[in-house]
Amino acid sequence: QVQLVESGGGLVQPGGSLRLSCAASGSIFRIVTMSWHRQAPGKQRELVASITSSGSANYADSVKGRFTISRDNAQNTVYLQMNSLKPEDTAVYYCNSGLAPSSTYTYNIYWGHGTQVTVSS
Repeated sequence: QVQLVESGGGLVQPGGSLRLSCAASGSIFRIVTMSWHRQAPGKQRELVASITSSGSANYADSVKGRFTISRDNAQNTVYLQMNSLKPEDTAVYYCNSGLAPSSTYTYNIYWGHGTQVTVSS
């Protein structure tokens, strides 16, 4: 069974940094996209950054120049380096992946359970 497990969230002061990790486990045939989304209280979930298997990345305007997404294809892991954090970055961050398990070879979207990031002094 495929699972996405996030780690690295926590409490940080404004201007600080955090690095999130998300590892896809299980028997996986192929991962196409990996991305990070976030949901703040009372708001809709939004895309933060995405990256293809070839390394092409896209970012939300609100995080451009501050966040960097990267992935390790050999480890089926995606990272989100977050610098110059602001209080408005406070949210639950979710990992997302479009992949095909070896059991079905059928592409589907998988979500992690989320990790809390709180930016506060």
